[in-house]
Amino acid sequence: MWDRVRVTENVSTWVNLPDVAERFGVPITKVHQWRKEGALLAVRRDGVLQVPAELVANDTVLKHLPGVLTLLRDAGYNDEEALRWLYTADDTLPGTPAQALGGDLAREVKRRAQALAF
Repeated sequence: MWDRVRVTENVSTWVNLPDVAERFGVPITKVHQWRKEGALLAVRRDGVLQVPAELVANDTVLKHLPGVLTLLRDAGYNDEEALRWLYTADDTLPGTPAQALGGDLAREVKRRAQALAF
């Protein structure tokens, strides 16, 4: 089992699903649909489904997040394992894959996620 505390320390802020819905101006059912479809990552923290805030920092989900989540799921990762992968520091990026998704290294993150399935 991975060290949940160590990985979640790399997540600076969490947002619960109703707050995500409010931020995007959509019904909560739409946020749940995104989660079911794999476009959004949410894990339980203290019994409440929450999303790392930087994954929903703009007026929508990060552009490359749904594709990366699909690749990780194709590699057999569940949401908690995907969270661990996204928030494990990687000096070659630098930072974490989640941080890189918001910048110029998003394609490299997608390439690495794709390589996990092989």
